[in-house]
Amino acid sequence: MPRRTFRPTRQIYVAGIDAVLPAFGFSLLLDAAEVEGVGFNFPQQLALDNEGKNAFVLVNGHINKVEIASSKMEPVKFTAEKEVDAARERAYFFEHMWRQMKEKFYDVNMNGVDWDYYKGVYARFLPYITDNRDFTEMMSELLGELNASHTGCRFYPHGGDQTASLGAFFDQSYPGPGLKIEESIEKGPLTRTDGGEILPGMIIEKIDGNVLAPGIDVGSLLNFKADKPTLLSIFDPIKNNRFEVRIKPISLGAEDELLYQRWVKQRRELVDKLSGGTIGYVHVRNMTDRSFRDVFSDGLGRGVAKKALIVDTRFNPGGNLHDQLATFLDAKPYLQMVPRRQFIGWEPTRKWQRKSIVLGCEGNYSDGMLFPWLYKHSQIGKFIGMPIPGTGTSVWWEFQQDPSLLFGIPEIGRLDAEGHSMEKTQVEPDIEVMNDPKSTAEGRDPQIERAVAELMKEPERR
Repeated sequence: MPRRTFRPTRQIYVAGIDAVLPAFGFSLLLDAAEVEGVGFNFPQQLALDNEGKNAFVLVNGHINKVEIASSKMEPVKFTAEKEVDAARERAYFFEHMWRQMKEKFYDVNMNGVDWDYYKGVYARFLPYITDNRDFTEMMSELLGELNASHTGCRFYPHGGDQTASLGAFFDQSYPGPGLKIEESIEKGPLTRTDGGEILPGMIIEKIDGNVLAPGIDVGSLLNFKADKPTLLSIFDPIKNNRFEVRIKPISLGAEDELLYQRWVKQRRELVDKLSGGTIGYVHVRNMTDRSFRDVFSDGLGRGVAKKALIVDTRFNPGGNLHDQLATFLDAKPYLQMVPRRQFIGWEPTRKWQRKSIVLGCEGNYSDGMLFPWLYKHSQIGKFIGMPIPGTGTSVWWEFQQDPSLLFGIPEIGRLDAEGHSMEKTQVEPDIEVMNDPKSTAEGRDPQIERAVAELMKEPERR
C-alpha cells in the first residue's frame, strides 16, 4: 500500500472572499484568484481552541499556533502516516465529485445533461487509472459534459524539479557559447548583484563554474537554485574583460510577478506618451480587494490630475468586484468645494468623476467578464477590445483528502432583468480591436492606441 503524510482531511476555497486577520500579522486569502493561478497558495484553515486563547492556522500544509493576546506565532510540529488504497480512494473521489455536482450545480436541470447516464459512462474507466494526473483528466472530461464554466478537476503535484530563473531576456540569435543578455528584468537577480554591473550585450559564460557550451540545458544548472547564492562568470565584449558576480536566482513564480509589473509599466508609459500625459492608466489584475486598492490608489493618486482613465481588465481571471468597481467609475459630481471663493474640486472625492474606457479581451473570465458587462449595461463608458465569453457564475472550489486534487462546482448563476444567463451571454465590445501577433511582436498595443484616441476626442464628462 502507498503511504501518505497525514494532514486534516478537507479544505475549501470560496470565490470572492478576503478574510483578514490583522491582529495576527498576516492575512488568510481565501480567493478564487489564488486558485486561478495568481499567486497560488495551498489550502488554509483557521480554528480556535476551547478557551478561545489560541488560534491554529493551516497554511501550505503547515499548522501554526497564534496566541491571540500577544499575536505570538509558533509552528505546531507533528507527523503521522497512513496507508492508502489509491484505487478505492479515487473511486470515492469520483462518487463524491459526481454527487456534489448533482446536488449543488446552479442549474437544477444540469444544463439539460443526463447526469446519471454520464456517471456510468465514465465510471468504467476507473479500473484502468493508476495515478491522479490521469484521474483529473478523466474527471475534467466528465465535468465538462455540463458545458459550464468554473469547473473541472485539477492536479497539483508536490515535489519534483524547481527550476529557478536569472530574470532576463537573452538574444535568441546569438550562436553561443553562453547566454547573451538582451534585457535584465527590473528588480530581477541581474540588477542586484554582489560584484560588477551586468549590462545588455554582456555574455554569461559559466554558472557556478559550469561552462555554457552550445546546446547545454541551462535549466538543469538552475534547478533548486531559487534564493541561493549562485556564481556567474561574465564576459564584457565591449571592454573585452571577464569578471564574476554572485546573485540569487528567483523562482518562476517570482519571475512571473516581475514580468507582470514590467507589462503594466509599459502600458502606463504608452498611454502617457500617446496622450501627452493627459490620460491615466490602471490595470485590474483580478477582482479582489487587493486589486481594488491598487485601482483606487493609482486612479486617485497617480491619475488625480488626469482628464480621463483607461481601466484595463485584460486577462482578468475573476473574483468578486464588479459592483464596487462600476460604482467607483460612475461617480456624478454633486457639490463644489469652495474655501474663501477658491474652487478646489468636486465631491465625491473618493470616486472617479471623469470619463473612462474599459479594455477587455478573450482572456477575461468570471467576474472579469461580469464587470465589462455591467460597465456597458450601466452606460458608464465604452468597452474596447474583443468579445468576452459568458462565464458569469460563482464557484465553490474544493480540495479533497488528497490535497493534490481540486475541483469546482459553479453554484450560483446570474440572470439579468430579462432573464438572460450571464453564463451564456457573450459581452460584445462597443469597438472591436484585436491585438494581432504582428503588432504585439512590434511592441505595439492597438487596443491601448484606440482607447487613447477615443478618449482624446470625447468631451469632458460633467
